[in-house]
Amino acid sequence: MSKEADLAEKFWKALKSDRTVMLGLPDHENGRAQPMTAVIEGDHSGPIWIFSAVDVDLVEAVEGGARDAFIHFADKGHHLFAAVDGNLRIDNDRETIDRLWNPFIAAWFNGKDDPKLRLLRFEPADAQIWLNENSLFAGVKMMLGVDPKTEYKDKVGEVRLQ
Repeated sequence: MSKEADLAEKFWKALKSDRTVMLGLPDHENGRAQPMTAVIEGDHSGPIWIFSAVDVDLVEAVEGGARDAFIHFADKGHHLFAAVDGNLRIDNDRETIDRLWNPFIAAWFNGKDDPKLRLLRFEPADAQIWLNENSLFAGVKMMLGVDPKTEYKDKVGEVRLQ
């Protein structure tokens, strides 16, 4: 398996497990990202789904059509970090809403027909993914004459997620 494929596989596994991302639009008025819960189907690839509401400013910004967007992600253990570029649009496909609906999402809405409900579809494109190299191990390697930077180059990469 290539380094890029390995990084991508680790990213999808971590995202499926931890699910909280910072979602933003690069040209949005305040430029800030917002925490959102990501839902993915299967083991990897494909769109990242996010349930949100019509009155969220980020959602208001994409009401008119698809926009360039980004996701920043760190798994709970800080073993993996990612910055993902992609495209964001509203996709209130009823079949998808039915398939992804769960009690955690239901707690935020008055059912699947709530007029405030918006299902966002993030299509990932390019990502930079970093695996965390424990600094203690890096220090030990240096003491043993091993340059930790040479091993770290396999723990970061530009990855195409489509």
